[in-house]
Amino acid sequence: QAIHQNGDRIRGPFVPVHCAALPANLLESELFGHEKGAFTGAAERRIGRFEAADKGTLFLDEIGEIDPSIQVKLLRFLESKAIERLGSMKPITVDARLVCASNRDLEKMVKKGEFRDDLFYRLNVVRIQLPALRERADDIPILLTHFLRHFAEENGFESPLPNERALAILRAYHWPGNVRELRNFCENMVVLKRGREITEYDLDPRFSTSVDFPAEERPPSDILSVEENEKRLLRNALVRSSGNRTKAAELMGISRRTLHRKLARWPELDVREPKTESETEG
Repeated sequence: QAIHQNGDRIRGPFVPVHCAALPANLLESELFGHEKGAFTGAAERRIGRFEAADKGTLFLDEIGEIDPSIQVKLLRFLESKAIERLGSMKPITVDARLVCASNRDLEKMVKKGEFRDDLFYRLNVVRIQLPALRERADDIPILLTHFLRHFAEENGFESPLPNERALAILRAYHWPGNVRELRNFCENMVVLKRGREITEYDLDPRFSTSVDFPAEERPPSDILSVEENEKRLLRNALVRSSGNRTKAAELMGISRRTLHRKLARWPELDVREPKTESETEG
């Protein structure tokens, strides 16, 4: 988004898409749109994210997760600057800048045949490689403050802040999920603490080995198990999204496939989307 806001397309739309949150068939329709009757349930024409980003920027997050069939269509857009809606063969010219991000090594994926080499080279014109969050420990307090304030304002709460010990643990943690994991942590803390100080006792066991405190000063390890914490986050995401699995996956920063695996493991957490009137009658 910073690239968009500091570029010559700032007056145009910024359209983000989390590619890992949608299965291939839904992602294709989401990106390219569809004509009425293109598939079962396509009751009317719908423009996709490419058309919505005309004269602006389309940001594809986690592009390494997209299906090969969609990779072909992305390559075609880069070569022709045109897309085709599902159910139509009429090309539609789109003037959109394409910005992509991935936490996977696309070069390794190309060598393994998991990502098209021609698409990779077309995308890899200007490359910005961000170091992992664990390599930028000085950024962690800044990002914590930013996200805690953001989610506090969004939820109408006072912003909590970590005490010195909690901050030391968070700075030393390896953050395998990078900024997305930190962001999700902050959202969880805002809801749980509601303005109260975040202490070392509020941190779940994944943080327990970050800092080597004296044994008598370590937080108890049974405050909340990893599984219990994961189930709590999943339950909160499903409730906040009213059972919408796609939105719940986006809130948690995981793919729909991962969310389905979690629900298969803990079916008691599943919150189904309310059925429509037509579904109820059928």
